[in-house]
Amino acid sequence: MPEAEGRSPMARFANCVSNMIDGPITWFRESVVEPNHKHYPWYHQKFRRVPTIDQCYTDDIVCQFEADQQFRRDRMVDNEVLNILRQRFEDCILYEKPDHEVKCKDVLEQYQKAQENWFIKYGDLGAYGNARSCYMKQKHRMIWERRHGPVGSGMKTSEHDH
Repeated sequence: MPEAEGRSPMARFANCVSNMIDGPITWFRESVVEPNHKHYPWYHQKFRRVPTIDQCYTDDIVCQFEADQQFRRDRMVDNEVLNILRQRFEDCILYEKPDHEVKCKDVLEQYQKAQENWFIKYGDLGAYGNARSCYMKQKHRMIWERRHGPVGSGMKTSEHDH
């Protein structure tokens, strides 16, 4: 221990006590716990994808229930993604305070696009929205876009309406 010779007696004493306490704990962790540790991704529970509501028969209650549960899980994941993007944007503003309009523009655009997509899918469904109401909302939006163009662009009028 040539490096310990230059230290003060108090530093050597503190180092000795630290090694006496931490040594057995470190040895136990490195030689017992880590070799027997299973690398299990406990934070990701994987659910198999179930048929969506449009693939269920009208009298198949179990299929509809599973589709509703899948819809709820997907909505929770999308909510969490939106929360993460919002937090990234807020962190960017705090970190880049004077020039945040320029430096956080990409983060803001990504957050706004995710917000728009979330509202297209889940907006106006309320807390009790289910897979069927979401599917009907998607169907109505597709019919509207076929007749009038993208939502928000105004209604197209046919030439024989004049």
